[in-house]
Amino acid sequence: MTETKIKKTVGRLKSRPQFLAVREGESRRGRTFLLEVLDRHVPDEQPRVGFTITKKQGNAVERNRMRRRLKEAVRQSAGFAMKNGHDYVIVARREVLAVPFADMTAQLIERIEGRPKPKRSEETRSRKA
Repeated sequence: MTETKIKKTVGRLKSRPQFLAVREGESRRGRTFLLEVLDRHVPDEQPRVGFTITKKQGNAVERNRMRRRLKEAVRQSAGFAMKNGHDYVIVARREVLAVPFADMTAQLIERIEGRPKPKRSEETRSRKA
């Protein structure tokens, strides 16, 4: 008897307005990337993901390698942790190139499943300054 794997499909964010909408959601900071999450309140639609790598992070070859590593991490395992009706944008940092693939995937899953840290209020920030 063969065992079949259920493949969870993850859509892609492609247009600038979609990426900008996700910026209004939650931010979850990781060591090698920033994960932005937006709940679209449409539970029966598949999750969508987009990748952002700025020119500050390196030349085109390095940026493409970062994007390929992140896409593969989402495809292999992190896609299963993504919730239906949510949009995710992964903003890569240069450290994505240096960290072992298994560690990067574990960090990604941890950030997807984790809750964001509460944002500090203006009052708290002014006391610290």
